[in-house]
Amino acid sequence: MNVTISRILLALWCFVGSAAFAADLNADQDPSSIVKGAFDYWRGTSSRIVAEMTVHRADWERRMGFEGWTQGSDKSLVRFTAPAKDAGNASMTIDDTVWSYTPKLNKVIKIPPSMMNQSWMGSDFSYEDLSRDDEVVSDYTHRLIATEQSEGKKLFVIESIPREDSAIVWGKEIFRIREDHLLLGREFYDQEGKLVKRLTALKLAQLGGKLMAVELKMEKVEDPDEWTRVIHTDAEFDIKLPDSLFTLARLSTPGR
Repeated sequence: MNVTISRILLALWCFVGSAAFAADLNADQDPSSIVKGAFDYWRGTSSRIVAEMTVHRADWERRMGFEGWTQGSDKSLVRFTAPAKDAGNASMTIDDTVWSYTPKLNKVIKIPPSMMNQSWMGSDFSYEDLSRDDEVVSDYTHRLIATEQSEGKKLFVIESIPREDSAIVWGKEIFRIREDHLLLGREFYDQEGKLVKRLTALKLAQLGGKLMAVELKMEKVEDPDEWTRVIHTDAEFDIKLPDSLFTLARLSTPGR
């Protein structure tokens, strides 16, 4: 299982607005500070979302519902609620470690590094996409390559290249970050510089008292018939979460 944890919950939540950041970004800021500000903006101290994920292929389509929680930058949990055959499937990230739980097997599995590129729940997100967002700041070098406009606001286009000593599968990423800290787009390139997939905010709206991307899409560039869409239906921020939520016991026994 693999989609919103520290990066559908850190790739999904990076599109969410948070009251923690009030000042607008400006082009004079260091590009790494702009990227960090975008992640800090949505994260707050904790968060909870309810969403629906649609995985689309040329000959089939699958819809799933899930609930997700984050605490700080290093803890996240996603639990699927629908359909019935997927309900109870869950993923949890703590620091750099990802665990997966499948009710049918009644087994918790620690995801090894060799599996981090595998698809999460058959979607276009991977376990790697669940990794900690602060690694994007520390493990990449960032360069502002363009400044554009989006709905009357400045939009910063930032090229982020992994440091040589980092264990990053991508050759580079391109972030599109608006001056109000909303991350509107993210592109993933392979080691040869070829664009592989793209995450795009499709719709912005107020949810949970904050401006956020209530609808976003991850798509494969070479095959337009393969994409994953996530629609948020509820959100809360800076809420009290029990420490026991992010434990292996709760991963496998949600009502405990």
